[in-house]
Amino acid sequence: MTGRSEDLTLDELLERYATLRDTLLGLEAERDDLGARIKAALAAGERAETDLYRAELKVSRRVEYPLDRFRDVFGDAAALEAATIDRKKAEALAKAGDLDPERLRGLAVVKETQALVLVPKTR
Repeated sequence: MTGRSEDLTLDELLERYATLRDTLLGLEAERDDLGARIKAALAAGERAETDLYRAELKVSRRVEYPLDRFRDVFGDAAALEAATIDRKKAEALAKAGDLDPERLRGLAVVKETQALVLVPKTR
């Protein structure tokens, strides 16, 4: 495609937009696949680096309360109220005295997620 985007017809703009979108979707799919393969290798103890970057796994943890166990311990009404909001709502109910904080802590499940991080080697 030649010319500046200001000189393109609406159909040409749409064609260019669709091409870019399709290219980006393909690149994102490839990036996600490569990232998953790199994360698996790093989790297995391998190392990866280029001249500019070193790959590391950044682990994040998130506390969750499994709905079925929460409902068994605190009942349907509390499960409905807490489940419709989030972890913070359940903890707020415990802080307010509506739920037993110790029993709530006993239900907690920590979920880990791993993100691939490119660390510049210049630091």
